[in-house]
Parts: sequence; structure tokens; C-alpha cells
Amino acid sequence: MARPIETAANVKVIPAMSPAELKQSKYKQTRVAAYCRVSTNHEEQQNSYQVQIEYYTNLINSNPEWTMAGIFADEGISGTQTKNRKEFNKMIRKCKQKKIDLVLCKSISRFARNTVDCLEYIRELRLLGIGVIFEKENINTLAMNSEFIISLYGSFAQAESESISKNVSWGIEKSFREGKVKYVMDKTLGYRMGDNGIPYIVEEEAEIVRHIYRLFLDGLSMQRIADVLQAEGIARRSGCTTWNRSNINYILKNEKYAGDAILQKSYTIDCITHKRVKNNGEKNKYILHDCHPAIIDRDTYNRTQQELAKRGAIKKRSDKAVTEQGRYASKYALSDIMICGECSTPYRRVVWNSHGKKLPVWRCINRIEHGTKYCKCSPSINEEKLHQAIIGAMNEVYEQNTAFLECMKMNIGIVLNDEDRNNAKKVKIEKRLAEIDKARDDLIHLVTTGAVGEDSLDKEFEALNAEEKYLRTQLEEIQGQAVKRDEVRYSIISVIEELEQFEKHKTMYDDIAVRKVIECIRVLSKTEVQIIFRGGFDMNVEVEK
Repeated sequence: MARPIETAANVKVIPAMSPAELKQSKYKQTRVAAYCRVSTNHEEQQNSYQVQIEYYTNLINSNPEWTMAGIFADEGISGTQTKNRKEFNKMIRKCKQKKIDLVLCKSISRFARNTVDCLEYIRELRLLGIGVIFEKENINTLAMNSEFIISLYGSFAQAESESISKNVSWGIEKSFREGKVKYVMDKTLGYRMGDNGIPYIVEEEAEIVRHIYRLFLDGLSMQRIADVLQAEGIARRSGCTTWNRSNINYILKNEKYAGDAILQKSYTIDCITHKRVKNNGEKNKYILHDCHPAIIDRDTYNRTQQELAKRGAIKKRSDKAVTEQGRYASKYALSDIMICGECSTPYRRVVWNSHGKKLPVWRCINRIEHGTKYCKCSPSINEEKLHQAIIGAMNEVYEQNTAFLECMKMNIGIVLNDEDRNNAKKVKIEKRLAEIDKARDDLIHLVTTGAVGEDSLDKEFEALNAEEKYLRTQLEEIQGQAVKRDEVRYSIISVIEELEQFEKHKTMYDDIAVRKVIECIRVLSKTEVQIIFRGGFDMNVEVEK
């Protein structure tokens, strides 16, 4: 107990007591708690979970001025955030309830690896008169006049976490490069995880997935597919029979159904908050082909991805800035393929009232919205008569389907031959690019070893860089041509599939068949349209007045 100090004028000073002394004056013993944490089960023995508990139990019980207020220990929990540390939060609650006077901890990094959290809790406990003793750093937070040292050590601990996080990220990315797939299939319809760590197909569910792909390639929108499945009472992986557009979108874009796996679709941006974000190109992605059984064949999957891209890129085919951005319309096939011969704007279905009867007609959108300002002569066409003209044209093609099929197959052969030539050219370019990289490395080695002067190889570097730039341009062109070839091939395949299913003269208009075989319908006049079939064949057809 501190003794009063005498001063002048008979004034006596009663020295202030430390928070520990204040507590001791109120209680016979200081109530001491200990907090310990290990992040993994692979740390050294002196840091292990059980050893820390035993150490603090003995330490507190061996001090006659202390009494045990509890050992709070979190095992296998990251120290970068406190919200998941149950024992830590329990200890803080007891401190607020005035059931603890002093906290012992091995080091600041055990207490928190987040500088903000570390300081926040230390300040909070100091306001309550509760100190924290960090043994490794030899710090008692109640005896400090400044938080600078705590902040400094906390920053070191946080930097250590960030370093560990980078090492972990590097290890994960290395496993990606080696083609190691960590499957998460708990929400993926059609698959279950096998004991060998490889997914296997659940056939009953797989048929639902195939049904969705077929409906999409038949021209249905994602929302309409969802409505069809819901009406049929088909269950999702969760057992729920409610479907929406996002459920269908997930299935159609999921590369797992083709037997592939894209790795690093998302990544952690901050080791403190553990926040993950979608990888939109900020980091490398890795694709592994045929790493598990496929539900959807490669050709169907590629056609689906092409159709997704096509629908996403649909624009109104008008040169006029006044027309708005277009979007895929699944209700009527003609909404996406019928255009005005004068202004190239799509046609839209409208319903007129004629003598009390509803009359569906197709009109140019420019003409509907702006009168004759941008499109002066585009005609309105009766839907029924337009359908009859389309059916007539399709029947004419179908009835000559042998010759037409041969033409289509010959076109596919041309596309494939062109693809083989370009693939050979691509291999040759990639080989030369590798040679350029090696040549450049050899030149750099000569410079760095002092074998030649730094400026003496400028022309060689310039020549290599110029050739590399040219070859990469050629490679981009080849890749662009490959995309276009795929579009042609898949279009022709759609026509062939439809023609091979055709057995008799068509009498009814069919939106699905139209989507599969017709590329575009151009309105030339009130009585004539040009029908362009997929694969390049076209014919002019008369429309009844």
C-alpha cells in the first residue's frame, strides 16, 4: 500500500494506485484469465493447443495473488478475424461483466493478427481497467503510456498473416497449374462425389440437365425453360420444384457438364476480411478438359455456349441511333431473324383490331416508332400469310433434302479442311514464338554476363520484338476465324439435324424448326421476302396479298 507523501503547507499527496493495485484493494486476489490459440494442428509443440492450456493453468495456480478466471482457447481458428473465435468472444463478454481483472496471452499474434482488432480490444479492456500481458513482447497494456508499441507489434503480426496468405495462395495456384481439381458438387444437379474424389453421374438427374440443354437449343429462353420445368414438377438438386432464370443460367454455363473444370473462378482479395470476389481476368484461370464423366457431349455444350453468346449480343439491326438496344425474344422466332429490306431494322409483331377481330401483323420497328422519318416504304405483312410462305419455302427445301443435305455436308467438309489448315499454321506460329522467347533469353544472358555490350544487340532485340508482334497478330486472326468456323459448323449441324428428322410435308408453322434452319428473313416488299437458310443457301419467296 502506497504511503502518503508530505509537501509544503501541510499538503499531503496520496499516490495513485495502479489498476492492479486498485483491483487488489477490492478483491483479495486478482482474477486472471488466459487466452491461447493455435491456427493449425501442425505447429511446433511449444505452441500447441494442449501445451498452452496446461502452461497457463499451472502459471495462474502457482501465483498466490492470482485466482483462476478461466482458460479460453480457440483451436484451428484463424486469428485474422475475431468474429469466428467463440472462446475469444466469450472471454471479452466476461471482461465486460467484470468477472476478469487480467488477461494473459503468449504473444500479440496469438491475440489477433489484425492490427485494427488488436488495438480495438486492448483499448476496450483498458477502459474497463483490465490489462493484457503479452509474454513474448513483455508488454503489460495497463503499464503503457502509448499504444505505439502495441500497434507496431500488431502490424508485424498482420504482415505475418499476409505473408502466410500469399504462400497459401501460391500453393493453391501451383496445384491449379498441375491440374489438381478440388470438386464442390454439393449443389450441382446430376453429379455426386465418389469415394475416389471424382464425381459420378446420377442418371435420373442427368436427364433433366440434357432436357434443359435441348430446350435451350430449340430456342426457348431461360425463363420459359424454368416455367416448363416448374409446370412439370421437376425437382432441383435441393428437392425444391421452384425454378428461375438463374438456375437455368447456372446449368447452361457450367463447364462441369462437359467434363471440364475451370480453376480459380474466384479469389481472396484480403487475408484479413477473407472476402472472395469473382475472377474477371485479374488472375490466371486454368481449364482442365475431360477430368470427370460428362453429362453433355462436347458438341452440344459448345453450341450452347455459342447460342448464349449470340443471344447476349443481339442488337437491333438499324443504322439509326434512335433505335434501342435489342434483346433475345424467345416467344416468336421471327422477332430475331426478320428484318426490314430498306433500313435493316428488325420487324415486330403487333395486333390490329379489324372489324372486331384481332389481326396479327409484322411491322418494321423504325416505322412503328418513328413513322416514315427513317423508313419510308417498309410494308406491314399479315402473320398468317407470312407463315404460309415460310412453310412453303421449308417444304421446298425439305422435299429436295437429299441434295440439300449433300450440300450442307460438303460445306462442313470445307469448314473442317480450313480448320485443319489453320491448326497447322497455329502450331507453326506457336513453335516460332517459343523460339523467339529462347533467342531473347539467350541475348539477355549475353548482356548480363558481360559477354557483349548492352547497346550492341539493339537491332537483334528490335527484330525479335517486331516478328513476335506480327506473329501474335496472325495468331489472333486464326483464333477469330476459329470462332466464325464454329458458328458456321454449328449452324449447318442444326439444319442437318432438322432435315434428317423431316418425314412428311409440313402444314403447320413451327417456331423451333424455323430457328434451327433459317438464318434471316429479309422483307423486300409487300408480296416478297428473301429467306436465308443456315449454311448460306437463300431463296426469294412470294407472300400472298
